[in-house]
Amino acid sequence: MDKQDILSPHKTIFEQIKRFDKKMNEYWSARDLAKILEYSEYRHFLPVLEKAKLACVNSGQQISDHFEDMLDMVKLGSGSERSLPTCKLSRYACYLLIQNADPSKEIVALGQTYFAFQTRKQELAETPTLPSNDVNNEDGQRLLLREEMRQHNKQLSATAKKAGVESPIDFAIFQDEGYKGLYGGLTQKRIHSLKQLKKSQKILDHMGSTELAANLFRATQTEDKIRRENIKGKYAANDVHLEVGKTIRQTIKDLGGTMPEHLPVAESIKSIERKHSTDKTLKSAPINEQ
Repeated sequence: MDKQDILSPHKTIFEQIKRFDKKMNEYWSARDLAKILEYSEYRHFLPVLEKAKLACVNSGQQISDHFEDMLDMVKLGSGSERSLPTCKLSRYACYLLIQNADPSKEIVALGQTYFAFQTRKQELAETPTLPSNDVNNEDGQRLLLREEMRQHNKQLSATAKKAGVESPIDFAIFQDEGYKGLYGGLTQKRIHSLKQLKKSQKILDHMGSTELAANLFRATQTEDKIRRENIKGKYAANDVHLEVGKTIRQTIKDLGGTMPEHLPVAESIKSIERKHSTDKTLKSAPINEQ
């Protein structure tokens, strides 16, 4: 399997096994997913399925909205087919399953990146702040991802503070560790200089959607790991941020992607926000009939 297929929206193996019901709603079969995730027998995948359902409940979601028992026609070794029980999965259910699957499997690690990004993109597409078709263009994706980055940086800051990253200086060091992991050892100051930004310009405001998505994943996964593993102490929190950044960088490398420090500098997000605000004003203005 080509690793680049994992994140390609048309070729990815996870998209290849996607199905559609009679109403053209997308879904996945748990048996198909178990096979892709290299579980030798479906029964070995059932404990993962139960953990994912529990995670669904803990996240405030209804299990029935994402997991539905069904029968599936499965080809046997003899060439005949038999109806066997499986589970009809939403995209979010796939995300939860992969989060609870065996992390030592390379396909699981890559799948975590894929479904985290795709699930988040789907959630963003359903938010009312922009017309849904706007997430299909670069400006729309940047606006949504930048706002998500603002919100998750607040959450990350609060979680890091509980772990022991208390002073502004400590938090600046903590943030630098995440950037260093993701950007191959570069600090915020070095990234700022490399991208030739002015002193008043913020790095995140000049990232394209791909770079923002990588940084959003860095922030969400660091916050989740610190909280989930009950990390204590600023040095331990720094290590987690560095480790997460390095892991995401390695995944990008494995997929043949461009390293974030080499991605082009984008137009200021503030300019995009002003343009979007103007467009909304024009669209909402009453039409004066002549």
